[in-house]
Amino acid sequence: MTGPIPFDDRYDEPDQLRDQLRRILRHRALIALGILLGVLGGLALSLQRAHTYRATSEVLVRSTTDPFGAVGVSADNQVSMSTEQRIAASATVAVRATRLLGRPDSQAGTLGTQVRVTNPLQSQVLRFEFTAGSPQRAARGANAFADAYLGDRESRNDATVARTTRALQQQIAVLNQRLSLGVETAKSAAQNQLYNLQKRALDIKARDTDGGDVVRRATAPALPVGPGLRTLIALGLASGLLLGIVLAWVRSALDSRVGSVGEVQSALRAPVVGVLPADGGDGDVLTFGRAAGPRTEAYRALAFRVRQIGDPGGPGHLLVVAPRRAGDAEEVAANLGAALADNGSDVLLLDTAARTTGLATRLPLIPIEVPAPGEFPPAGSAFVDADVAGRFAYSSDSATGPSDRTEAADAGASTVVVTRPFLTHADALSVAQRADGILVVVRPGHTRREDLRQMQELIGCSGGRILGAVLDAGRTRRKLRALRRPKHNSASGTGLPSTELPERDATLSTSRR
Repeated sequence: MTGPIPFDDRYDEPDQLRDQLRRILRHRALIALGILLGVLGGLALSLQRAHTYRATSEVLVRSTTDPFGAVGVSADNQVSMSTEQRIAASATVAVRATRLLGRPDSQAGTLGTQVRVTNPLQSQVLRFEFTAGSPQRAARGANAFADAYLGDRESRNDATVARTTRALQQQIAVLNQRLSLGVETAKSAAQNQLYNLQKRALDIKARDTDGGDVVRRATAPALPVGPGLRTLIALGLASGLLLGIVLAWVRSALDSRVGSVGEVQSALRAPVVGVLPADGGDGDVLTFGRAAGPRTEAYRALAFRVRQIGDPGGPGHLLVVAPRRAGDAEEVAANLGAALADNGSDVLLLDTAARTTGLATRLPLIPIEVPAPGEFPPAGSAFVDADVAGRFAYSSDSATGPSDRTEAADAGASTVVVTRPFLTHADALSVAQRADGILVVVRPGHTRREDLRQMQELIGCSGGRILGAVLDAGRTRRKLRALRRPKHNSASGTGLPSTELPERDATLSTSRR
């Protein structure tokens, strides 16, 4: 007897990153959903930005000091741009701009949120960026805030001139009073001081109090704010892809179903001895010997591996069972029996739950006469119409007694046993205890890891032997055809259902060799 040979899966890579990527790619629907949400978000953002425009105006802030008389004072130190920037964004300027636009003062707060005042580095320029729902309103708003700031700065300069001039006029009045009452010797000095004060007052009144110059008038923008439609869609596509990958990763981390050979082997602690590819098929349970294709060849390879794992004389009593889906195990058991018989052996497909599975109604059975004791097949059996080299028979547990099965085993026949799902019926465990080996049928994407662990624990504690697992990708049109196909009629004398077949050679009733 040779030990289990692990199935060499071409997707079984030691790199954990590739394994994680395969798990993520199983949830392609979530990735597609993330991409769709990202693209829709980009379109929504583009529609929102399509009605938002921004216009810009710039103001050169003029110093209030004499540019020719301020010797040794740099232009940067003549004006505090940070202070002017705060003033330009103040509520006072917003109220002025609201009045220039012909709106009530109550809207000053709303307009203040639509403007952004910046100061380019190392410059005496204030930049007003106004955002509105139309290009014209944006341009008018930017120009209104620029004019409002200049008007506010001019009024502040005028107020400073008025205060300074008023103080000088008070000093001049005091000197004039002293000159009218003063001594002759001090009169000349008082006149000189009076002259200087009058000259200073004249200079202050003559100084330009204009706050600055508009160096850039705002015009109506041609394009809305932000990136274009193509850019937003590209960003939405990239963001949606990232979102989809994150959703797929979370889904794969929370998914309890097996999806690869490595996961099955880790949960069941047994090798994977076969992988059945997905096949549309015609809905028939038995395809081996009746239809060619990748799935038929996969059954042939599975039969070869089962012979290598089991005893040299044959696999003996082989139980094919699924954790919770009976239909998968029935199809695998029937086709595996046909593949084993194709090597020239005698194979008996034993259904221990014929009333539940209904497998006999879906197999092409040929009634036979009652054989002699010790011959194959045992009493109560029927041949299965499969084009194989050996003899392939079907029997139910109620039609074949224990002594008949023992005689069939003594005659060198292999028995493939199919029963109800292992975890949903307690009698499946008793069948597993009497089997020489057990094949577990697993549906990737449907079978849960916890079910496989529970099966491994129960079979191990009961003394059973798991030969390996069979990964069945399923057949897409199986259920549809099964609903359309009528059931076979019962044959007289055998107690087994049979189907109406064309006349065949009479040797089929005694031998298939």
